[in-house]
Amino acid sequence: MKIRIKRVYEQPDKRDGRRILVDRLWPRGLTKEKASVALWLKDIAPSTELRKWFDHDSDRWEEFKERYLAELKGNSEQLQLLKQELGKGIVTLVYAARDEEHNHAVVIQENSALFR
Repeated sequence: MKIRIKRVYEQPDKRDGRRILVDRLWPRGLTKEKASVALWLKDIAPSTELRKWFDHDSDRWEEFKERYLAELKGNSEQLQLLKQELGKGIVTLVYAARDEEHNHAVVIQENSALFR
């Protein structure tokens, strides 16, 4: 199963399938209609403490990934919800971060084995 990711600010596309927002905070300046989000899994996002520590500093990327994976592994309820959604068909995880290479959606995508 392939997990797709894209910024929530990008134009929704039919090929996205179900768009699932994986941020703890709702994206600034975006209405629910424009976001076209089917589900908001805010509790799958990194903890507030981890998000603030990382502060989108690419020098902290490797450690962020390790810490976030540890959080994910302890979050079985949210992982199960996402697994259920993936079983329904195409899913695109959407996020608000500007950095498309260093964000938590990338970590989820790279570790899809958590959902098997």
